[in-house]
Amino acid sequence: MTDLLRSEQARRRREQQDAFRSLPEDLLSPAADAAPVASDRDDTLTLFFLCCHPALKPPAQVALTLRAVGGLTTREIAHGLLVPEATVGQRISRAKQRIQEAGARFRPPGAAERAERLGVVLQVVYLIFTEGHTTTAGTDLRRDDLCAEAIRLGRLLLRLSPDDPEVTGLLALMLLTDARRAARTGPGGDLIPLAEQDRGRWDRPAIDEGVALLSEVLPRRLPGPYQLQAAIAAVHDEAPSFADTDWRQIVALYSVLDRIAPDPVATLNRAVAVAMARGPRAGLTLLDTIAGDARVAGHHRYAAVRAHLLELSGDVQGAHDHYRTAAAQTTSLPEQRYLRARAARLHRPGADG
Repeated sequence: MTDLLRSEQARRRREQQDAFRSLPEDLLSPAADAAPVASDRDDTLTLFFLCCHPALKPPAQVALTLRAVGGLTTREIAHGLLVPEATVGQRISRAKQRIQEAGARFRPPGAAERAERLGVVLQVVYLIFTEGHTTTAGTDLRRDDLCAEAIRLGRLLLRLSPDDPEVTGLLALMLLTDARRAARTGPGGDLIPLAEQDRGRWDRPAIDEGVALLSEVLPRRLPGPYQLQAAIAAVHDEAPSFADTDWRQIVALYSVLDRIAPDPVATLNRAVAVAMARGPRAGLTLLDTIAGDARVAGHHRYAAVRAHLLELSGDVQGAHDHYRTAAAQTTSLPEQRYLRARAARLHRPGADG
């Protein structure tokens, strides 16, 4: 496995070099105050900060970095950003053109510039992790190589910015989420939901490390989005069983997250937590608030969450139909199988589909 991972990392570094071949030769010349941002022979973070140049708008920074350095496809990037694939393609094309126009002014940033670009870099690293955690398409639920790379980059970022609580929060979030990896799929690769996972298979050392990191930064100041998401993951991971989950605490954390960083995906997750804490109807009411949001309206996760909450409320036919809709919207085969199986369980004689 170690040899396989090293081989994959070497392949990804070759792809990074290919992606930047057309840029000016002095592009990678270090700035006067540039300090090493990673281990020797690893310029991944340098390229991340380079792609996040302020001459590019933030959406272009994210798209270019994910494509040129992260190695994600335009479809995967679109899935993570909740935008059409054509939009991602346009952003990448314009960003490349802007880089060519800027030429030698694009250099690896110094310390002050890195601090300014750190927020976008964190977003990119987390999007890489998210794609690895649940892949956009294909036969496998996850891509462990992407998760491992994102966590590796998170550790490098923590070395670079040890006093930034959001850097620590991001690493804690990834560790606490990835800790459930082994329990998320069965022997045949089928998806196992959180409620049915064997918690004895969770990675306890990773959980302990994530909780320790979080405990170190939470008291410092008002927590940011990554710290809040890490805290939510910690509540899940520390519950002895699904039934013992402190849903009220999770709802409270999501409420804070929704105030400081509104996001429809966070609202989806909050709706599930509200349903578990206050009943499915309360969750469905919250879900209705983002029904018209174009970013999630056609996303399979919206249909899947609605199906789940309808099932909890006793609306069998509605749940069946939304599970089928969600299955048709996802391009992940494990998710398709899981969602179709949920629909089949609810199928009644004479029902459509």
